Amino acid sequence: MKTVLIIDDEENIRNSLSGILKDEGYAAISESNAEAGFKAFAEKSPNAVLLDVWLPDGDGADILAKMININKNIPVIMISGHSNIDTAIKTIKIGAYDFIEKPLSLDRLLITVENAIKFNSLSEKKTILAESQPGGFEFIGEAEKIKILKEKIAKAAPSSAPVLITGENGTGKEIAARAVHLNSIRKDEPFIAINCAAIPEELIESEIFGYEKGAFTGANARKKGKFELADGGTILLDEIGDMSLRMQSKILRVLQENKFHRVGGESEVEADVRVIAATNKNLEAEIAAGRFRNDLFFRLNVIPLCVPPLRERREDISLLADYFTKIFGGNSRRLEIDKPAMNILKNYDWPGNVRELKNIIERFSILNANGKITAKDVLSELKIGIETPNAANAGHAENYGQYMLPDSFKEAKENFEKAYLIRKLSENDNNITKTARILGMSRRNLQKRINCLNINQ
Repeated sequence: MKTVLIIDDEENIRNSLSGILKDEGYAAISESNAEAGFKAFAEKSPNAVLLDVWLPDGDGADILAKMININKNIPVIMISGHSNIDTAIKTIKIGAYDFIEKPLSLDRLLITVENAIKFNSLSEKKTILAESQPGGFEFIGEAEKIKILKEKIAKAAPSSAPVLITGENGTGKEIAARAVHLNSIRKDEPFIAINCAAIPEELIESEIFGYEKGAFTGANARKKGKFELADGGTILLDEIGDMSLRMQSKILRVLQENKFHRVGGESEVEADVRVIAATNKNLEAEIAAGRFRNDLFFRLNVIPLCVPPLRERREDISLLADYFTKIFGGNSRRLEIDKPAMNILKNYDWPGNVRELKNIIERFSILNANGKITAKDVLSELKIGIETPNAANAGHAENYGQYMLPDSFKEAKENFEKAYLIRKLSENDNNITKTARILGMSRRNLQKRINCLNINQ
């Protein structure tokens, strides 16, 4: 329900306006003086204000200026029976939405309030949309798994059904969520993302649902939460697998009823929001362990999407690397990745997935003064070398600097051989004949080992 704040020292006018506005479906707050009116403005954040020019404890124009300074998007309609054209011009110049003289024409007043609230909604929406623009990276890929994912997104986007996106860290789950939003009927509405793992448990409820003044220490004014800001659009609950069971129950209620309470609030707030959840965890295993609600899982898992890790879409590595070199190279200089370096990138397991590749290309763009990325650069950056025999299997490690040893001798041997051959091929510009000669083996046998070890060339 939209709220109108009335500030007027005449009690009969306040009562009359409050009654009329309530009949029209608005909530009304009325105050009789400048101090109380300004306090209500700051704390309640109304959708529109009716402000008398002359008040017993202050000048309406001065109060208007203070209101504009706090929130210029809340429209203030000036009303007065003792003013002239100069006063009207003065307040309009300060930032008043409109000026209405007493005795008030109720028809004009209601139309002005309606238009002012529409203005308020558009201004707020414009701010939210500016803050919720895409992060700047596209969904790049031509691998079969990515083609299937794009097809699913195209089919899922037009509905308003909940979506559950799974995938390892850095695979691009938020980009997939934005793709769903941008291909939906909600594309012109806000897309709000919230990382459930990054917010402390004691703050996440107020962040998602907002709070009323006085709900807790430091809550000096009402604040809208992410669900309210996303009204009409899409909200992404990233890393939902890290959300507490208590918060999970509240999210379940929103999915069921599209209603919630602000922290410290008594009235229900309605929001038409499409929910997309994302996680790098196995939620079915979390359910079995008692850490995730079974009913919430089935509510979210209406449309499941899985973003594959980069090691399962190696054919996209060169596309992504080329894309990032264009992004970070800029117009002034073009980053170049030579063939041996690209060969190493394509054979690396990328434990950090697309995010790790992006970060490395960005790092090269800053540190490589000549704009050229060589095999030596890549080997050094990825810490691949003979001294780390299991580097080719780095995707199974917790981080890139420390590699886990495989259980079997056969696997350890193959990993060492793969890392060794990748290094030697890169040193010889990927020339198989030359590499075979240096290694003292036939070209045919070297080609067989390359194929057997799935080394990309």
